[in-house]
Amino acid sequence: MYRLPLQRWEFYPERPQQVKEIAEKFPVSPLLAQVLINRGMETPTQVREFLEPETQFLPEPIDEFPDLGISLELLENAIASQGKIAICGDYDADGMTSTALLLRSLRTLGADVDYAIPSRMTEGYGINCRIIEEFHREGVQLILTVDNGIAAFEPIQRARELGLQIIVTDHHDIPPKLPPANAILNPKLIRETSPYRGIAGVGVAYIVAVCLAQRLGLAKGLVKPMLELFTLGTIADLAPLTGVNRRWVKRGLQLLPYSQLAGVQALIQISGVEGSRNSKSATQNSLNPEDIGFRLGPRINAIGRISDPQIVIELLTTDNMGVALERAMQCEQINQKRQQLCEEIEQEAIAWCEQSQIDLQQERVLVVVQPNWHHGVIGIVASRLVERYGVPVFIGTYEEEDEERIRGSARGIPEFDVFEALLSCEDLLGKFGGHKAAGGFSLPAKNLVEFQRRLSKFAHKLLQPEHLKPLLKIDAKAEITDINLELYQQIQALQPCGIENSAPVFWMSDVRIVEQQIVGKGHLKLTISQFSSPDKIKAIAWRWRDYFPLPTRIDIAYRLRENNFNGSKTVELELLGVRQAKPLSWQTFTAENLPLKAEFYHNQKRYTCGLYPNDSLTELRIRNAEGKVLAVPLGKTTGLLGITREDAVEVNIFQPPFSTLVESAQIALEKAK
Repeated sequence: MYRLPLQRWEFYPERPQQVKEIAEKFPVSPLLAQVLINRGMETPTQVREFLEPETQFLPEPIDEFPDLGISLELLENAIASQGKIAICGDYDADGMTSTALLLRSLRTLGADVDYAIPSRMTEGYGINCRIIEEFHREGVQLILTVDNGIAAFEPIQRARELGLQIIVTDHHDIPPKLPPANAILNPKLIRETSPYRGIAGVGVAYIVAVCLAQRLGLAKGLVKPMLELFTLGTIADLAPLTGVNRRWVKRGLQLLPYSQLAGVQALIQISGVEGSRNSKSATQNSLNPEDIGFRLGPRINAIGRISDPQIVIELLTTDNMGVALERAMQCEQINQKRQQLCEEIEQEAIAWCEQSQIDLQQERVLVVVQPNWHHGVIGIVASRLVERYGVPVFIGTYEEEDEERIRGSARGIPEFDVFEALLSCEDLLGKFGGHKAAGGFSLPAKNLVEFQRRLSKFAHKLLQPEHLKPLLKIDAKAEITDINLELYQQIQALQPCGIENSAPVFWMSDVRIVEQQIVGKGHLKLTISQFSSPDKIKAIAWRWRDYFPLPTRIDIAYRLRENNFNGSKTVELELLGVRQAKPLSWQTFTAENLPLKAEFYHNQKRYTCGLYPNDSLTELRIRNAEGKVLAVPLGKTTGLLGITREDAVEVNIFQPPFSTLVESAQIALEKAK
């Protein structure tokens, strides 16, 4: 019995008339036109602005952010008077790139500036009173928060009591009561239709840095390196790649291969992105979001999860290549440790789930708490468990200094609101926070059983059994004959892809697996073909060792990926989903269908086939290029193989190679019916 990924496939509706209009007007392939429609681009203006973001009208930031003017004035005055400025950042990639961006830019503009980041392990997220008091003792006059602060009412109130000025720059949800800062810059406070609405913390920091530099007449040479840091932080933080994010990230991805920053150069070199970049053509001198999301970003994020954020700040602010390479190597080593921790915790969590025989259809939520897991990586494991089991996951571990308390992370599915779920358990929890898709929490260990019961009750209100499978949204059907380098290059017009602009997902039916094997750290490498074509194509399925081997005949969902090997470019598939192909039955063929003819390819050879009445039976006949025929009466286990019936030999059609040959003929006839 084969084991397949637990999934539900959702198909975008076909829009043939709109596809035709867009494909003819721009021109693009019908497949790309369908994807653009799926992404909400339905008018020529929308399509043009999406494909060419620089054509979009972009209002001045100062007209969109009410407190930007006063923020620039406070910073300008502090620089002019050499008043001490302090940045309070966060320990994730967004917070660390934001901190580095403002440190570099403010120092370039002549500011006396330093920074602090709270400890993930002992203090948790956001500016706190300890940091405020420390800044005050050090003579700080102006504080900037980056990627935090919007919910820090008490610490900011304390700062004002101590006579400190404070600018909050953040992008998280707005609390009922705003903190008493001198200025607040948050895209959630501006109009919903603004192109700046989706920026992350690093986007707010970038706007502050560039606008201040322009105000001081010192923007030359500062904007490009800041744009690189903006691009790193925006993609690593999974910010939506729409609006101004799409425009600026597209620019930043073109700058990164030729980075002016020693730390970015070192990170690209250590992570191996440089090798793949050098093999690209001169017309494609740009990184992809995947290079950041899967290579650069994790090496930055790993530091904040299990080490000291100062390593990343030094990496991204130094101009010394030797220091940069040293810090990049630390990022590499710590990321390897992070990968090992994730793998160990994931396997332990899966083993617990299997041994406990938890009924997820009944519980509709998975709560896993075990001792001695690292707080910094359990959120990653939660995401992997969601992918595996298709239910919301709340994962936790006991505090090292207090085994009576649990700290955890949560990840949701589209129909489930994590923050609302935590809110429904507010009386059981200590600190908690988050949004619809993810969150964090702590609670006394004695409340764990009731916490689990309450979450299950909440899940039952929102989730039906059919929701308890990971959702895979599919853009269009693309057969093996549709796939080539030209299609891949057209699809690249959608870049940068990411949140709210996902890379296209296609599907293909009646795929035959020619070869499959496990490679690397549990990845599945395949060669596939289709009955309708002699072509074969390579595919990879990341971390699919549990599904090996796959059935030889399946439907697949996939993305396109480019493979560069020895200067030769080919298109491959990245498998995202598989399902059993439609069952075949000769009973679907009736006398009205006959005679029925088709052609197909099997093992890269062309065949013709047909169904014909023969006495009281229906007979399948398959002919190869040499004129040899396999004739099989339907319902029989044997057939005749030969040039003529007189010289034919009897063969068992349930034995290879005849079994797969007959199956391919049946698929071809189903298509022709």
